[in-house]
Amino acid sequence: MARFKVIVSDPEEGKSKVVELESARAVPLIGKRLGEAVDGAVVGLSGHKLQITGGSDKDGFPMHPNVHGGVRINVILSNGVGFHPKSGGERQRKTLRGNVITEDIVQVNMKVLEKPKKEEKAKSEEARAEQTSPVEPAAVMPVGKSSEAVAPSA
Repeated sequence: MARFKVIVSDPEEGKSKVVELESARAVPLIGKRLGEAVDGAVVGLSGHKLQITGGSDKDGFPMHPNVHGGVRINVILSNGVGFHPKSGGERQRKTLRGNVITEDIVQVNMKVLEKPKKEEKAKSEEARAEQTSPVEPAAVMPVGKSSEAVAPSA
């Protein structure tokens, strides 16, 4: 039984949202690779398009785009995901998870690629505007109109 904690980040707004998926809702993500685009309906964001950017397994090992499959493996890294060298030329053996989402993955990171069309937002704003009380037209005075005519000064 798969259980994922999905973190959806929106780079434009600088905000993120956490969604927990269990059993049947998590199945569409199994077998997907890092970098693949996914429909937002999987995590409850219909109309959005999301990209899988990373994740980690049950023991905290990060997913790496260059490790193929859903395996956990020890590799020598000189930079990138899972290792940040303190000096030039430094390398270290690290344990990483592959680039495919399996049932052993616990956390999946995603970012928003596309948001819903503007028309849907405009419709929701119109509905919101209808709910607010309208301003009486008699209370509004047009700008630049006055009851007295002003003569130009010489």
